[in-house]
Amino acid sequence: MPKEREKESFASLGDDIKAARQVLNISRRELAEMVNIDPRYLANIENSGSLPSLPVFYQLVKICKLPVERYFFPEAGEQDDPERQRTAHKLSLCPKQYLPVIEGAIDGAIGIEEAEDA
Repeated sequence: MPKEREKESFASLGDDIKAARQVLNISRRELAEMVNIDPRYLANIENSGSLPSLPVFYQLVKICKLPVERYFFPEAGEQDDPERQRTAHKLSLCPKQYLPVIEGAIDGAIGIEEAEDA
């Protein structure tokens, strides 16, 4: 039974890698070369749910800037709904120069107004 639970916690890995790769504008072949694996192996991870070896997993998570805790401690992320998880992941991929714009949009959405200097 632990094997099934283990597999469940990695269920989104392939989709997460594919989404991050697309956001980072990296082709499957380029990412495979960066990790030193065959592009077909990466395609199997992304599309078929194949689990990579630990060294490959480490490189993919590092390059794609994926949150490791999602895979090793899934119960910690169960509180977050999928929209929050996707948004948090996209935020982690966002270049720093755009963060003030995103923060302003969030502040506007939740009704926080900055105090004006008088």
